[in-house]
Amino acid sequence: MDPADARLATRLAELRTEHGWSLDELAERSGVSRSTLSRAERGEISPTASMLNRLCSVYGRTMSQLLSEVEAEHALLVRAAEQTVWQDAASGFVRRSVSPPHSGLRGELVEGRLAAGADIAYDRPPMPGLEQHIWVLDGSLVVTAQDVEHRLAAGDCLRLRVWGPTRFRCPGPDAVRYALVVVLP
Repeated sequence: MDPADARLATRLAELRTEHGWSLDELAERSGVSRSTLSRAERGEISPTASMLNRLCSVYGRTMSQLLSEVEAEHALLVRAAEQTVWQDAASGFVRRSVSPPHSGLRGELVEGRLAAGADIAYDRPPMPGLEQHIWVLDGSLVVTAQDVEHRLAAGDCLRLRVWGPTRFRCPGPDAVRYALVVVLP
């Protein structure tokens, strides 16, 4: 198992314990099955982006906050070689934490990459009212938020507050690369 995945599994188990929840309680709150939660906490599986989003919503964290909790000390200067990269092989999503969360700062910068045809649906925001700025660097991206579909091409930027379900889809024919600025409410 990758060391980052092992630290993530441990942190997920710690968060549940800190809240005093059983696996059954967390399953009910998150909509993720008890067995899947158990396997993720033991490091038998790597959580998908959708699963992490559900857990982040329950724990009141952004995905970047959760992933930063399993990293080493935070530095003011984050060199490219030190930026954490996380991959959801099942969906074709690659996430680079360019400027991870830092105490005292409300914003973060993420680079996202989706393979052609990749489609990720999030059933809820990790925090209601989370501000996002999505800037497409290469390729095209379709983002659905509040039942409105936004088609973005290279250079386009979508600015929104996330209150409900969202969907990120790469229609192809090539992969998409985008910058995501996340600002806490």
